[in-house]
Amino acid sequence: MVNAFAEKLVIGNLTPEQFVQVLETLHMLGEAGAGIELSSLATDVLVNVVNRCSRDHLKAIADHPELRAVFLDEIFRRMSEHFLSERARHVSFVVSWRFSEGSGEDGYDRFQTVIEDGVCVSSPELTRTPDTTITLSVDDFIRIATGNAAVAAMFVTGRVKVKGEYAPAVRFSSYFDIPKPTVD
Repeated sequence: MVNAFAEKLVIGNLTPEQFVQVLETLHMLGEAGAGIELSSLATDVLVNVVNRCSRDHLKAIADHPELRAVFLDEIFRRMSEHFLSERARHVSFVVSWRFSEGSGEDGYDRFQTVIEDGVCVSSPELTRTPDTTITLSVDDFIRIATGNAAVAAMFVTGRVKVKGEYAPAVRFSSYFDIPKPTVD
């Protein structure tokens, strides 16, 4: 049901504020147990929704504390579903993520992704020493994670910053089957 609604939603006709209100309503219905869960949105539908969003729409999500958390949690939850374990059988590294304008320590929201022995685990728990730390905005991360932006271009323009080892950051996306938006 939520997939059909999302596929029909004409995001370009909505202001960023109206788009946030739609997402807030869907999230509220999910929290109330109405059977409409943002987390049940199919990945391909989510990718295409993001593809239809303007930068202002995505920035509005990033600026909304609750929706920001929902989108970050959902993307990190889905990472393991798109992880290509055969490509990462013999690698081991820890990536810490810092998302600007967050509510956490020093104004950042933080997550950590551990890839070890063909397994990928992501969490907001920062229990490991990172090999690399990647800093970017939530809206850019949403675009990258849904195949709607090229991470290489973001590195070159400084929208993605890397501290520590560059190799894990550069190779990171090669360990995932990153969804691609479909062309209408």
